[in-house]
Amino acid sequence: MQYVAPVAIGVLYALLMSFVREPHRRRLNAVMLAGAGAAYLSGGGLGGWEFAFTALIAYVAFRGLDSWTFIGIGWLLHTAWDVVHHLKGNPIVPFAPTSSLGCAICDPVIALWCLRGGPSLIDLVRRRRRGRRPGTGESTPAEPAGAGHPGTGAQVPSGSSG
Repeated sequence: MQYVAPVAIGVLYALLMSFVREPHRRRLNAVMLAGAGAAYLSGGGLGGWEFAFTALIAYVAFRGLDSWTFIGIGWLLHTAWDVVHHLKGNPIVPFAPTSSLGCAICDPVIALWCLRGGPSLIDLVRRRRRGRRPGTGESTPAEPAGAGHPGTGAQVPSGSSG
């Protein structure tokens, strides 16, 4: 359970964020990343390095206001910081000794979702359901060819030439 729960929390995070429409979803995630970057400040376990890491994440989060890639990279950086804190014995939640390990497991789940462009998981499920014929379990095409790129909402004309 110690390893499964953090994965479930990462998926739940992405699911809850799916209720926020773009571009607000990306911007909110940048703010969440910035907050996570400052999570270890009160523990001070790594001294001045805590401030340097917080400044780095603040910069990455700022760049993330316009880029899912930067947000994903920021969560991966936070994962590395979690591992350092877990090994040093200075957990993110002082009364939960393995909390940094849990965070190090959860954060890459969020990072992968961000690196895929932070798609709405709700919309993905809806598209999958639409792609099945009722009662048969057989698939039907969910979207016509060239309908768009997943997660971007951009329409691509079918049969267009460059």
